[in-house]
Amino acid sequence: MIVTKNLVKRFGPKIAVNDLNLRIEEGEFFCFLGPNGAGKTTTIKMLTGLIRPTSGRASLHGIDIQDNPVETKCMLGYIPDTPFLYDKLTGREFMRFVAGLYNIEDTIVQTEGEELLDMFEIRHVGDQLIENYSHGMRQKLSFATCFLHNPKVVVVDEPWVGLDPKNIRFVKNFLREKTEDGVTVFMSTHSLSVIEDVADRIGIIYGGKLLHLGSLSEILALAENPGSLEDVFLQITQDQEQ
Repeated sequence: MIVTKNLVKRFGPKIAVNDLNLRIEEGEFFCFLGPNGAGKTTTIKMLTGLIRPTSGRASLHGIDIQDNPVETKCMLGYIPDTPFLYDKLTGREFMRFVAGLYNIEDTIVQTEGEELLDMFEIRHVGDQLIENYSHGMRQKLSFATCFLHNPKVVVVDEPWVGLDPKNIRFVKNFLREKTEDGVTVFMSTHSLSVIEDVADRIGIIYGGKLLHLGSLSEILALAENPGSLEDVFLQITQDQEQ
């Protein structure tokens, strides 16, 4: 569902992503792990078509992202760490705006849209201006609108900012259920305990290079004294720093 081939992104002399090769299957929950500045967000921006790679290719469902940007965006849902929303719109107005981008009929917005607002517990503030939303409410509105067009691929960048433990658990379970329906989830997060709960496979990136790729058990086996994912991750990154 997601394929990258020798993907490279340079910013001047700095190589942010260096020769990245990934193959992520339909219905897979893939977690991208790395320290700050490792290249995670740059990779995500290339997968979502927000920036163009310096070299290499990326595709969604066999469709090249660079050659077919509109077609790939139609099957893609993207939830950034800080969602950009229009403050002078209400939650429902923003949802109708997003629906218009995907040519979604009003009847669907009135049914499935309301169900999503209710599911993410923001239906009661649907007619309030977004400028009055807390960060957590903004994040939940971003999730609700993301799934309005039934994306095949969902890319999530550190989604837990502003969410309380109850909503973190709900979103985690919601995304896991979506993969069971065939949706592919590509998530970048520093919440290692969440990764342990949901990941089918984990990729560890450092300095723009993909260091390790495998299941949770395979990643845990990399450590001399296996413990938690946090222990293994800290050992791997410390070795790289040295």
